[in-house]
Amino acid sequence: MSKPDKKIVIIGNGISGITCARNIRKGDDLAEILVISGETDHFFSRTALMYIYMGHMRYEHTKPYEDWFWDKNRINLLKAWIEIVDFDNKLLFCHDGNKINYDILILATGSRPNKLGLTGQELHGVQGLYSIQDLELMEENTQDIQKAVVVGGGLIGIEMAEMLASRKIPVTFLVREKNFWDNVLPLEEAELVNRHIREHHIDLRLETELEEIIGDEENRVKGIRTNKGETINCEFVGLTVGVSPNISFLRDTKLDTNRGILVDQYFKTNISDVYAIGDCAEFKEIPGPGRKNIEQVWYTGRMHGETLAHNLTSSNPKPYRPGIWFNSAKFFDIEYQTYGWVPPVWDSKFSCFYWEDSYGKVCLRLIYESETGKITGVNAFGMRLRHEFFDQVISEGWKFEKVLENLEQANFNPEFYKPYFKDVLEKYNKETGRNILFKKVPFFKRLTGMRT
Repeated sequence: MSKPDKKIVIIGNGISGITCARNIRKGDDLAEILVISGETDHFFSRTALMYIYMGHMRYEHTKPYEDWFWDKNRINLLKAWIEIVDFDNKLLFCHDGNKINYDILILATGSRPNKLGLTGQELHGVQGLYSIQDLELMEENTQDIQKAVVVGGGLIGIEMAEMLASRKIPVTFLVREKNFWDNVLPLEEAELVNRHIREHHIDLRLETELEEIIGDEENRVKGIRTNKGETINCEFVGLTVGVSPNISFLRDTKLDTNRGILVDQYFKTNISDVYAIGDCAEFKEIPGPGRKNIEQVWYTGRMHGETLAHNLTSSNPKPYRPGIWFNSAKFFDIEYQTYGWVPPVWDSKFSCFYWEDSYGKVCLRLIYESETGKITGVNAFGMRLRHEFFDQVISEGWKFEKVLENLEQANFNPEFYKPYFKDVLEKYNKETGRNILFKKVPFFKRLTGMRT
């Protein structure tokens, strides 16, 4: 075998780091690739952690690749924590004293749970949820408990509430906003989720903040106190108040950082041969409309890894261009999808059409420019939409009524989901006095999602 032409070291074996490693190997047969992580021996799907706790999956089910895959593709794995990076000498210092040299360094260190800085947050039974170690700790901390409190009105918070509820553990859910996730969702969607949380027997407390975590003589949590003066007894507190880039070991180095590691559109840092991707990367310039400087989403992490791998193995490097914003989540058994730009509030430059079913479980919101009628964003709850359809609709600037006429094309799996789009169109026609009709689409075209 030929001698490796360079040694590429990736710190972090999450979706960004592993995608980058795999794609580097596809484009470069000679490079030596080493992936380092102190969390696990092998890459796993972080979004599946909750299902391990709920008993739906085992850890081995969350690994997308067999353990032999890495040797076969000559991607070396090392389980270790990196404590110091010597950028001048291109050296990494592990927690056990080992030293590792590199030619190219890729930082894909992910996120860590935020803490509130409150009294009692170091007590036993108080934790966040991000890593496999957090999941193991949660398994230990929730054995035989009678009551739990979850703090923070975001996606990790509602996942943790569902996890606890699956074991019949009573949960009080503290959300400081007026409605769940109302810094992201418009009012109607936020209220829909409020109702759904309570229907699953979660004690949702809106406009309520955690002020103190109370411990017992054994240094274990026994309760919390809220800003409303109420004391709630509990043996577990989940702190799910967001995550931050995991870069504490890089703060006092020559690497430029802000909230995350500062990178350009090619994922280059201020140091030659050092790159950052995934949750820990912070773009100096926002990479596109509706995007953010820090992208902490699974699919964007994958795109980071793909883009950087291309640039490291190609003579034609390309800037990161993620396209139309997309995200999805699950609120217990209601699925959520969003495309483009749907803010919680908007001004008169934009208009919207909102439809909700009579049971309050399914809804669709379309945002469009008031003057031109061009669609800018979509929210959907309780229905599955075809990603390709709305990517085309928004990128090509379709008019709002053209979207309504073609909504049938957006139905992702009609064999399992009711065709709500007829009800959507009926409401619009009734409210406006219009007579918009569906454009008939051949069955094969609907099935394959072919472009209009």
